[in-house]
Amino acid sequence: MNTWTYIARRTLYVIPVILGVCFLIFVLFNVFSPDPAMIMLGKHATAKQMAELRAELGLDKPFFIQYLDIVKASFTFDFGRSWSTKQEIFQMIKQGAIPSLTVTLPGFLLSTLISIAISLLVAFYRGKMIDKAVVFFCVAGMSISSLAYILFGQWFFAYKLGWFEISGYEEGFPYFIPYIILPVIIWVILSIGPDVRFFRTIILDEVYQDYVRTARSKGLGENHIMFKHVLKNAMVSIITYVIIQLPFLILGALLLESFFSIPGLGAMTLNAINSSDFPVIRAMTVLSAVAYIIFSILTDVLYTVVDPRVRLH
Repeated sequence: MNTWTYIARRTLYVIPVILGVCFLIFVLFNVFSPDPAMIMLGKHATAKQMAELRAELGLDKPFFIQYLDIVKASFTFDFGRSWSTKQEIFQMIKQGAIPSLTVTLPGFLLSTLISIAISLLVAFYRGKMIDKAVVFFCVAGMSISSLAYILFGQWFFAYKLGWFEISGYEEGFPYFIPYIILPVIIWVILSIGPDVRFFRTIILDEVYQDYVRTARSKGLGENHIMFKHVLKNAMVSIITYVIIQLPFLILGALLLESFFSIPGLGAMTLNAINSSDFPVIRAMTVLSAVAYIIFSILTDVLYTVVDPRVRLH
């Protein structure tokens, strides 16, 4: 099937998926969640005050109209205004996207490249001491709370040693660089453990395939086999893992942005949760769902680039 035909088919397929996701979001926020008017006004509010606020927030509309508003927002990205800041939510998202990406994108690229390199190394020396040591440190590192890494990094490397900025953010290149170095390092440390374990498993699955034994019987060197054959065949699974992570980069890093006072989407979402700002929370939920669907299609298309044997259906 032609790639463009496949993309067109998947795009049409996305429409009912988004409608279903919007319905789940509607049920979650409009049916099962507490009354936002009660949360904002408190339990001592009068019935008149509650009715006025519900009308102002559009909560008095029929459920079907409220559902259509969510569907419309998922296609137009017109999410209305924040209840707490009164700003347009889409403008808030645009403002927060750049700070988030300055942290998440370098951290993601570095952690992915480092993890693939380490995974290839331990797969090359599989079963030996270096392999066992890397697996041990990965499991040990994953057992420690991300909050512990953040607090220790701020206290020791920023406060005690003064190597990095403790918190804050300055817009514009290269002014933001001093503020993102420590968050990026912590992101890499937090990501290497699960990434290495996943990539190592994928690469080892390929190492024990019949084509690897055939290549060895032909006298090919281990380096040639690892990079020319094993890594190439493992890339389909690696691409799936990597591409699916991309929507979460756009949405920012909740704890990192909050503790380092970076005005990104992660901090914005956390503030919205703390202030029960349902339109912002709902907008980020819709945005994450749409981004996930889009990147899933991109993953399928990239399969054919990495492995021409894969056919789109």
